[in-house]
Amino acid sequence: MPEGLRTGLGARASVSDIQESAAQVDVDAALVERVQRGDQRAFELLVVKYQRRIERLIARMVRDVDLVEDIAQETFIRAYRALPNFRGESAFYTWLYRIAVNTAKKAMVSLKRDPLLTEAAMGSSDDDGDEGSRLDNDASDGETPESLMASRQIADTVNAAISALSEDLRQAITLREIEGLSYEEIAEVMDCPIGTVRSRIFRAREAIATRLRPLLDTRQGERW
Repeated sequence: MPEGLRTGLGARASVSDIQESAAQVDVDAALVERVQRGDQRAFELLVVKYQRRIERLIARMVRDVDLVEDIAQETFIRAYRALPNFRGESAFYTWLYRIAVNTAKKAMVSLKRDPLLTEAAMGSSDDDGDEGSRLDNDASDGETPESLMASRQIADTVNAAISALSEDLRQAITLREIEGLSYEEIAEVMDCPIGTVRSRIFRAREAIATRLRPLLDTRQGERW
């Protein structure tokens, strides 16, 4: 592994949770092409760009937060080694997310643990504005202690509901609602048909809505 790459893994950068625009994808493609020509610095730029998002994804899969950085580093090492065979059939970050998911799963299997979303990872919102759930971000809009408490209670309920989901449902809803991936991109990451993705997200939303209905006093059939 290049020494410069290890240096790059220590960098931090703010990354918006808005889906990548066409221009950003073009930038990734250009950087990938440079890496394939032997430009190590180009890969360091990709690491800086996506490290936070990859660590955040991993943190939602594993219980032990101390493992997050190691798994993220292993993800980038695997990506670097596999890049010569990357043909651009999917967006780079979709391809990278899939490597991260598989790396995290393998790490948990090796430790004889089950991947589990942590409330701490879901509730984090202090990373340059691109971390945490949408509900956590909304909580800051309230001015009164009562509204802040209500928002926190809602966020905690959502976190608990997501934690109780099966791994496939939890992963699908996280990639969709928090990472902002499209159904097509999630299908690539999870290596399943798009219809399966839609079903998993629907079931996850229903499970979360069931937890929220008593709190929000919503009518039967409404979803968050």
